[in-house]
Amino acid sequence: MLSVAEAVARLRDLAASPALSALAGAFAAAGHDLALVGGPVRDAFLGREVSDLDLTTSARPDETIAIVAPLADAHWDIGREFGTIGARFGDATVEITTYRSDAYASDSRKPEVAFGDSLEGDLVRRDFTMNAMALALPAPGGEPRLVDPTGGLDDLIAGLLRTPTTPEVSFGDDPLRMMRAARFAAQLGARLDPAAFEAARAMSDRIAIVSAERVRDELSKLLLAPAPVTGIRILVDSGLADRVLPEVPALRLEIDEHARHKDVYEHSLIALEQAIELEASRGHRPDLVLRLAVLLHDIGKPATRVIEPGGAVSFHHHDVLGARMAAKRLRDLRFDNETVKAVSELIRLHLRFFGYAEGAWTDAAVRRYVRDAGPLLERLHILSRADVTTRNRRKADRLGFAYDDLEERIAALAAEEELAAIRPDLDGEDIMRILGVKPGPLVGEAYRFLLETRLDEGPLGAEEAERRLRAWASAR
Repeated sequence: MLSVAEAVARLRDLAASPALSALAGAFAAAGHDLALVGGPVRDAFLGREVSDLDLTTSARPDETIAIVAPLADAHWDIGREFGTIGARFGDATVEITTYRSDAYASDSRKPEVAFGDSLEGDLVRRDFTMNAMALALPAPGGEPRLVDPTGGLDDLIAGLLRTPTTPEVSFGDDPLRMMRAARFAAQLGARLDPAAFEAARAMSDRIAIVSAERVRDELSKLLLAPAPVTGIRILVDSGLADRVLPEVPALRLEIDEHARHKDVYEHSLIALEQAIELEASRGHRPDLVLRLAVLLHDIGKPATRVIEPGGAVSFHHHDVLGARMAAKRLRDLRFDNETVKAVSELIRLHLRFFGYAEGAWTDAAVRRYVRDAGPLLERLHILSRADVTTRNRRKADRLGFAYDDLEERIAALAAEEELAAIRPDLDGEDIMRILGVKPGPLVGEAYRFLLETRLDEGPLGAEEAERRLRAWASAR
């Protein structure tokens, strides 16, 4: 975090930028106030990059458009009914919102928009004090002024997430703020004010009135944060996860005196932390598909839990059931089809590696592993490695060495055979020409035969593949 003096200097530089100084002058000339607000002000103090600029004004949306249109390279209605107008000035993008005072009705999924009449009133109705600071932009020749009516700077320095009004009022105005608390804890490393946590726990059922799309977006931001486990614990401990992602708290399986087994919830969180470390060490950016798959990879366990004779616990086929459960939950949260498919497929495949660790695979088995993973192979590597959370160092080392060996074999076979694009030596057109048949089921059967032969034996060459195909057709 920057010192106050450094942050103030940075904010002055922002206020003096061409876009903001031009806007401030134009709004002042029209008799309206304008202020930089929320995230950009907070991030200036944190030393984080400030990209898109959020502004608030006393002007109503139509007045904002009239002021902005002559100055901007482009402008658009982000949501005129919500008071927000967007504009572009060179490389800078701004969103300008009329002072607001929103609230949800008790049974509504959308906030009731009400415009406010003062900057301080707008700030007090925001989610957390650290986001309720503003930099009032002056007319030309004036000095920018920090406006902090709720002690946001002190809370930011203390790393405290506190609501500007009572948390019951704040969360009642917008229940999504309860999830946002978990997200900011994960993003900023801040701790949640105890009063806010207790309010979230008491009001968690109110999250049901928020649209699935808004819940999805908030959950995605949380998972892409530097420390998502912190936020997930807040969701679970407050009861919010019971309503938006119930499969995760269900992982806290009961452990009784007759059947002790690993805490699946804690295992999943450790696996997520390890996956994030591997993500970074292998040079990848934060990956939502991977993080969702790691968090949800064992959600099939509660329903498949069986106590075997002698007290051992098994979870047969939890991978298959978990893949179906994850797909349903993600569809309910309105994730796109590509994300749903990728996450569920990773969960379905996540146990494959343990067969390799238990015994040497043939080259054919390695090829099938790569073929089945397809474009998800690198994510499957990370998920499989992260899934090893045992405290038994010898077992962990054995599994780690086994996966090192598997990746080395995949790399070697890829170099020899261009494994990433496994196809039969003959395509569909070749099959129809050689067998003298038209498109139909026989062509598909022949293609699958050649593919299995390719996986078992590696490249055959066109001549040998044709001989095998004719022999296969003759045998049929």
